[in-house]
Amino acid sequence: MRKPTLYQSIKAKRRTQSLVIGVTWYTPETWAEVKATAVDPDCFEESFEKWKAMAVLARRNFQRSGVLAIEYQIVPEEFFAWCAKNGQENNSTARGEYVSERLSAVHNGEA
Repeated sequence: MRKPTLYQSIKAKRRTQSLVIGVTWYTPETWAEVKATAVDPDCFEESFEKWKAMAVLARRNFQRSGVLAIEYQIVPEEFFAWCAKNGQENNSTARGEYVSERLSAVHNGEA
């Protein structure tokens, strides 16, 4: 028996449950503040406008593939406090973990 392809696995999973992901979202001001303090500023687009175009396209592509992509606005002060509490640096991994954790908390009524 052949192992299913990744596409087949995702398609089968979609039939049994909805996939939900958090999409890190910014305002022009919060984008600039988080980028200015990031240890990986090269992971950010050159401008907020370029980031927004990329983020909107990525969210649209997720939704077209059946994934519920939920925007989560980062509040820099809360994110920085979370980093300090969890011994994290402001990097792409921490930003992703933070958004995932916050959305889970909202979903579970803990926020």
